[in-house]
Amino acid sequence: MMQFASGTPDHGPGSSPATEPNAATTPPVNYRVMHRTVYRYSAPVAVCQNQLRMRPRRLPSVRVNRSDTTILPRPDTRENHVDYFGNEVETFAIEALHDKLVVSVESDVTVTPLTIGQPDRAILWRDVVERLQRPVTDHLAGEDLLKVGEFVFASPRISWDDTFRQYAMASFDKHETLVDAAVDLTRRIYTDFKYDSVATHVDTLVDQAFALKAGVCQDFAQVQIACLRSLGLAARYVSGYLRTLPPPGKPKLVGADESHAWSSVYLGGQHGWLDLDPTNGCVTGRDHIPICFGRDYKDVSPMRGVAIGGGKAELKVSVDVAEV
Repeated sequence: MMQFASGTPDHGPGSSPATEPNAATTPPVNYRVMHRTVYRYSAPVAVCQNQLRMRPRRLPSVRVNRSDTTILPRPDTRENHVDYFGNEVETFAIEALHDKLVVSVESDVTVTPLTIGQPDRAILWRDVVERLQRPVTDHLAGEDLLKVGEFVFASPRISWDDTFRQYAMASFDKHETLVDAAVDLTRRIYTDFKYDSVATHVDTLVDQAFALKAGVCQDFAQVQIACLRSLGLAARYVSGYLRTLPPPGKPKLVGADESHAWSSVYLGGQHGWLDLDPTNGCVTGRDHIPICFGRDYKDVSPMRGVAIGGGKAELKVSVDVAEV
């Protein structure tokens, strides 16, 4: 029996770092996203069972106009459900011999960037930490902690210790407000860490990536989450897509985009979450299309499953994000 997970976030820097987290309001953008995964097997697969997490998530900033999944060979069973974190999950099984599996998800979405208001900018990070440390029986904090408690503690892929806290404090000692401190940390990771697609792999632990000061977007996001959680803040992992722009005068290559990942820090109360992209040193904007939320990559891998037979598998993934 073969186990696999595909669609590993591996997106390099795709935009210049933002200078302000609340840039001027920009109009909504319509995108068509095509995520295509192809498995070719050296021997026939008798049975496979899979889960997909590739459909864009409906959010105040994202309207999903259409999302369709095509699977070849045609599955024998297929169903949809929403997981614990609110992500849409498609499951399917193929119970006939096949030597190739093709999964294509095509989605039309409208992204409306959310600006950071003045009340959000005034939030003190120590106040948020203090609130999250109160017992759930405290009526002033219980609701917050019940909503985000799983994002405060260590998770299967993200441990944290004083090393992460010390690194984070260089930003949080400098800024009293949570937004300013988190943005500063985002830019420091962008500056201090090297994007290197061969330095790490999908199973690299966060402390290993931190020691290397290198990795891909998955590593950058998980390092930032470890830093934020080490302070007592709630931080979650976000998988998604990033529209990239070709060099001036060059055409955009269809299928050249890849899955992306970033982090999100909880601002508390009615303020919600602030999404941060340490791979690009910026607050997320209209080029970012979120798909799933989780504690770390393990909760949100785009495709995972098991197969009986198949021999050696060859995987090819292509993602195209086009403005329409």
